[in-house]
Amino acid sequence: MVKGYCVKCRTQREIKDPKKVTLKNGKPATKGVCPVCGTGMFRIGG
Repeated sequence: MVKGYCVKCRTQREIKDPKKVTLKNGKPATKGVCPVCGTGMFRIGG
């Protein structure tokens, strides 16, 4: 269960289909979509 902030819904939501990615500077991040509106969500950190 990974939570992130949806800028369209303006609330914290669980990220649907989370995928682990690595930023250019080597830090971990999570990328996915909002389960309610379908907007892309992004969270920096492990």
